[in-house]
Amino acid sequence: MSAGDWRPSGSLEAMRLRARLYAEIRGFFAARGVLEVETPVLSEAGNTEPNIDSFSTAFSGHRDAGAPRRWLRTSPEYPLKRLLAAGIGDCYELGRVFRNGEAGGRHNPEFTMLEWYRVGWDHLRLADEAVALVQQALALVGRRAQVESTSYRDLFLRWVGVDPFLAADAQLRQPLGGIGIDAQDLGRDDWLDLLMTHRIQPGLAADRITVVHDWPASQCALARVRDGDPPVAERFELYLGRFELANGYHELTDAAEQRQRFERDCAVRAARGTVQPPLDERLLGALQSGMPDCAGVALGVERLLMALLGTDRIGDVLAFDFGRA
Repeated sequence: MSAGDWRPSGSLEAMRLRARLYAEIRGFFAARGVLEVETPVLSEAGNTEPNIDSFSTAFSGHRDAGAPRRWLRTSPEYPLKRLLAAGIGDCYELGRVFRNGEAGGRHNPEFTMLEWYRVGWDHLRLADEAVALVQQALALVGRRAQVESTSYRDLFLRWVGVDPFLAADAQLRQPLGGIGIDAQDLGRDDWLDLLMTHRIQPGLAADRITVVHDWPASQCALARVRDGDPPVAERFELYLGRFELANGYHELTDAAEQRQRFERDCAVRAARGTVQPPLDERLLGALQSGMPDCAGVALGVERLLMALLGTDRIGDVLAFDFGRA
């Protein structure tokens, strides 16, 4: 820390654009009857996803108040789903989330996430609404984008010439030749992710919104899996140019299946020797009680601002990035 780094990391222009974007988001959902809600930042349970690390802190008050160890949320997903199970209907939250170990370049350990849910919708219908929101955001800077929707399989066949469902692992590695990658402990999904980030995303046109749907079942996260040959996760990702902005699901509502996925995550964490946060038993209870059929999506606000301003540095759209906080 030094006295000379007191100035903001981002421009005043970016801060004013953020304020306009927040107003646009709230107006967008108000016009559609989607309720804004606010849920806890601290929770007794953490995120078990093996590739996301959570911050935790200790509560110093009376133990009757609840578990002393608390986890900072990596998204508002679990409490929002509890509200859905309680009957709140269509809802969204715009707020800060936290991810440990992610700093520099396009990442900051705390950032703003917009997450919303639509009851009775599937992931494809929700993707159309996400596109509409991004188009409204683009209008703030006098832009509009063409839209392309494609399956995960067709995207890989077109850009790297491999079938992501059928190609052998060696075929997935071949297009990544010349890139210095530590291949130790990398699995099939890791290679697919590297192909996306290193060979596909960089080539996506800046003036195009690309929606990629029907992902491998192994990358289902909290999405439903649709039977077929092969089975696919009812999931989409939305890109504006090379920026990944949003990740949406036709949400899993089966409590037993969700518990099994959490337990698989914990087994991966145990094998890696990483921290294992407690399972969110309250979420599982909400699913057991009956969460309605719905689709949900999370959108990174900083990523959207970066795309609007044409910068690859997240610090350019934050008042103070991690190094100056």
